[in-house]
Amino acid sequence: MSFFESELVQQEMKDISKLQEKVYGNVFIFPSLDREGKLRHINDLETLMEKQKILYVRLALSDDSDAALMRTRIQDSATLMGLPENVDMNALFANMTQLVQNLKQELARETN
Repeated sequence: MSFFESELVQQEMKDISKLQEKVYGNVFIFPSLDREGKLRHINDLETLMEKQKILYVRLALSDDSDAALMRTRIQDSATLMGLPENVDMNALFANMTQLVQNLKQELARETN
């Protein structure tokens, strides 16, 4: 069975897609959200990143040619967004996780 034929992988990709739509749909209205709305958005973003990280690890561990192609596409997309070529995706996910933690801390400071 190929990597993308796995029911688990297919479900995770559907979940990621739904979360991406939700997160991207709230990006421009984020400043106008109330505290609870902002917290939900940040939590959705955190969940999305965790799911993306897990999927990337699965891709990296797979020897399936389609998985390797997707890894390459992800890295190419990162480069197109201005990241250095051959960026360490694990470091990228760690930095993104820290950014989300900073958002949570900032939101907590605003409400105190």
